[in-house]
Amino acid sequence: MGLDITVMIVDWSWLGEVPPRERLSRLRDAWYADETGLWDHGAPAVKGGWEWPRGPDGAFFAVYEFLRTCGSFKAHFWAGERWESLRDHADPLVRTGLDALLLGLIWGGPDGEAEHTDPGFFCDEPGVSYGLLVGRSPDSVRELAATWEGVRPRLGGLRGAFDEHAAVPAARWFPDFEAFTDLLEEWGRVLTEAARRGWGVVGLSE
Repeated sequence: MGLDITVMIVDWSWLGEVPPRERLSRLRDAWYADETGLWDHGAPAVKGGWEWPRGPDGAFFAVYEFLRTCGSFKAHFWAGERWESLRDHADPLVRTGLDALLLGLIWGGPDGEAEHTDPGFFCDEPGVSYGLLVGRSPDSVRELAATWEGVRPRLGGLRGAFDEHAAVPAARWFPDFEAFTDLLEEWGRVLTEAARRGWGVVGLSE
């Protein structure tokens, strides 16, 4: 689980107009473009929040920098593990909502087999992952954003269950309830902004 992850929102009218097997290269070409992508343009690194590229493709995607994850997928993996530790003790409404949200993004589920990509998002060639960790179309994003809005007001009710069953004070990732909910809030920001624009969400491994 040593992967890094880069989370983006993407204009589907721009990405979806090319065949699935060409979408990743289109996104990476724009992302790494000299002087117009997200690197080598002299801008300071963003710590928490959105980073928008320059250039002709700059209006079509943005990267979200999570505040405390250092770009590592480990943080997102361990958020799923914390949820697994406390979900049986959560209110049923919260459990149903967070199950759907985290299964759609970062949690492997009870059997560890959950897929976080929509069929055909890039390419369904067997055995080829294309470095894709999360791939959600605008329709999926709208559903996940609505799920988030439904569960968000109830998160505070998880504190007691988290403290009793999931808190690991000495852990690097999510030692306490605030760290756990902070990451959920950041994913909520990603989903809300993508849904507002009618865009997709992509998480690529490095």
